[in-house]
Amino acid sequence: MDLELGKGIFLVATPQLRDPNFRQTVVLLCEHGDEGALGVVVNRPTAMSISEALPQVPIIEGASHVLYAGGPVQTNHVMLLYRVDQLPENSHHVFDGVCLGGDMGVVERILTGPTTKDSFRAYLGYSGWGPGQLESEMKTGSWITLPADSKIVFEQDPAQVWQEILLTLGDTYKHYADMPFDPSCN
Repeated sequence: MDLELGKGIFLVATPQLRDPNFRQTVVLLCEHGDEGALGVVVNRPTAMSISEALPQVPIIEGASHVLYAGGPVQTNHVMLLYRVDQLPENSHHVFDGVCLGGDMGVVERILTGPTTKDSFRAYLGYSGWGPGQLESEMKTGSWITLPADSKIVFEQDPAQVWQEILLTLGDTYKHYADMPFDPSCN
């Protein structure tokens, strides 16, 4: 299923996409327009914890909050993605209660508040495309577009997201689901 490019969709890297920045990734497209596109890779956790990058984030006993690699652009910048019942001020709505923003107060509320469906992810860097660049990549077959799903972003094992999506795409992609990250290791 290929959807028109726009915020709130997943870009799923096709098996032939060899760029190491995007190989076997799923990108949540957060913005798309005449000036280009911006998104975050949702399935690349790093070895860093959020507290290493953002020491002001409250540490919750027993909770492990991993920092994700959002993409190759501005890798010294942290972007926050939230799923909340009420959108915070100064945030950018992406889809279905999911927004992009930088409000540390919201992070603190999510971490210290009562258990709710609210959650967040922190991304080091982001994925960006200049005007027409993503459209060009679409023409070469680098990406498959699908409706974004907040459960995939916030609840699924990120190590399995790309493979699980491929399994849902039918026989054409099914056999790639077990493909190693580096095909020469096969």
